Amino acid sequence: MARHSEQAMKLVVLDRDGTLNEDRDDFIKSADEWVPLPGALQAVAQLNHAGWHVVLATNQSGLGRGLFDMATMNAVQAKLNQLLTREGGRIDAVFFCPHVPDDGCDCRKPLPGLFRQIGERFGVDMKGVPVVGDSLRDLQAGAAVGCEPHLVRTGKSARLTDDEVQALAAQVPGTVVHADLAAFAAHWLEREKRAKAAAGAKG
Repeated sequence: MARHSEQAMKLVVLDRDGTLNEDRDDFIKSADEWVPLPGALQAVAQLNHAGWHVVLATNQSGLGRGLFDMATMNAVQAKLNQLLTREGGRIDAVFFCPHVPDDGCDCRKPLPGLFRQIGERFGVDMKGVPVVGDSLRDLQAGAAVGCEPHLVRTGKSARLTDDEVQALAAQVPGTVVHADLAAFAAHWLEREKRAKAAAGAKG
């Protein structure tokens, strides 16, 4: 029964590398290598201030590959939290897959295991929850549990042409494309504002 009473919780799921911070082909192996994208932390804070809870769903196969350990992962998260606090924002939880592709887990995106974990942890139906990422697998993982897909043209998608971005988005029906996380936040909050205004007009 609790599931229904908590379902009103406003939740946004973000990818990390390439969406919130600069991506690296050689993995982010230290806190020093973690660099936020312009406007990304402010976007999280804006969502928070509007009542949205923000969680991360991130593949971190560098753990499984032995490129860094949990202490490093925690140090990166501590840096993220510290910088975000300065902006008045927060990340409510981090869900990550430490496995390498050959491990056969169900939590490595594009599989939806992380998103199922999020739904269970927060007691929410993931249908309609926005998922924001820079790659096809982010969108596929979220869409598998009914999330609303949003692609940002940063990270991996920054390397794509307009046609390639449209082709990628077409693989996950309903995908909305944004320049970056700040553009997503502006779009999402404006949409919420319009929905409230429409509901008020009907009332």
